[in-house]
Amino acid sequence: MSHTALISSVIAVEGRSPHRSPLIFLHGLGDTGHGWATTIAAIRGPHVKVICPTAATMPVTLNAGFRMPSWFDLRTLDATGPEDEEGIIRATNLIHELIKSEIKVGIPANRILLGGFSQGGALALHAALTFPERLAGVMALSCWLPRHSHFPNEVKTPLDLPIFQAHGDCDPVVPFKWGQMTASFLKTLMKNVEFNTYQGLTHSSSDAELKDMRAFVERTLPLTTN
Repeated sequence: MSHTALISSVIAVEGRSPHRSPLIFLHGLGDTGHGWATTIAAIRGPHVKVICPTAATMPVTLNAGFRMPSWFDLRTLDATGPEDEEGIIRATNLIHELIKSEIKVGIPANRILLGGFSQGGALALHAALTFPERLAGVMALSCWLPRHSHFPNEVKTPLDLPIFQAHGDCDPVVPFKWGQMTASFLKTLMKNVEFNTYQGLTHSSSDAELKDMRAFVERTLPLTTN
């Protein structure tokens, strides 16, 4: 399947200096790249290029088959329920191609940061863990690890990949417990997992979370590479 069949558009916010460090951020179900581009651009350094693709519109089982931007089909909010494994793998391959396109123009994999919110965070986490080179890191907000039963066998990245997880403890959409369980599971697989809890936060972001994200971006994509 072609990229254009899976992505409807891509918003790119160039750095104020020649960019050496792309930050690819994936939106949640029903949102667009526009929804996060300005927010993410505000927490990056001048050398970071923000890339916010918008998923193609598709029917989503969880929402009674209504069509909306979605990276893959969501069939249930039950942690042990059936998943759209084919769709998850297809979307993961797409994100891998986006990463490879940056590598082809001379950006080292360890200067590429991946992130996402909700469904986009789930995809970012899955894509980062299954990419054969070590990325700068991954920011996984208010999400879970798709196809978790296939891990650790599916892990292709080096085990020191920096993972920043964030979740509000009042999330009514992706339960906080899912984030806790995901973090606990990831810590059995990976060496560098950070889980941040935000009190009173629902299924959204906050100033406190953005502050911590900024620190993670600065830490994993420093201005100098030495």
